[in-house]
Amino acid sequence: MVKKLQKISKEKNKSGAQLASTVKDSAQQIWLAGLGAFSKAQEEGTKVFEALVKEGLSMQRKTQSAAEEKISEATSRMTNMASDISSRAAGQWDKLENIFEDRVAKSLAKLGVPSSRDLDVLNARIDALAKSMGKTVPGSAKPAAKASAKAAAKAPAKKASAKPAARKSAAKSATKAGAKPRTARAPFPKAAPRAADTGSADAASAS
Repeated sequence: MVKKLQKISKEKNKSGAQLASTVKDSAQQIWLAGLGAFSKAQEEGTKVFEALVKEGLSMQRKTQSAAEEKISEATSRMTNMASDISSRAAGQWDKLENIFEDRVAKSLAKLGVPSSRDLDVLNARIDALAKSMGKTVPGSAKPAAKASAKAAAKAPAKKASAKPAARKSAAKSATKAGAKPRTARAPFPKAAPRAADTGSADAASAS
């Protein structure tokens, strides 16, 4: 019996050692498998990261190009809108200017003021008349300028000659005022009638 028990215990010990060795082997394999998976994941992770970076760059370029296109479209639209608005505003200003000019011309015509067209027509007629008479407008304007200069030169001379005359009259009036007034002479007394004259006068009255 003892021998049988020893055999059984030996067999159990062998089986336990085999189990332990198998467990160790399996654990080591699992560990190695984990390391392999980690290394693969790391390699694949770097590859995936690089792929993601490339995709990000391509997306960035696409978005930049799309944004630039959108910006160019927006700028072109804004420029077109601005040009349209400016052209419309210019047209409105032209209309307002024409209306204002027409109203001013009408009011001036009512007041009898000649317009620029009338003045142009008159200038053309004057030029035609001057040419027909053999004279030019600048040449005819020179004598008028000379006459005005002569009149302007004569006017100060007249004023200068008038000043001494005024001074003389003022001096005469001052001398007259300073002279003493003459005393009026008393009238002579009338002579009394004589007695003979009175008697003859009484006789004449009695007769």
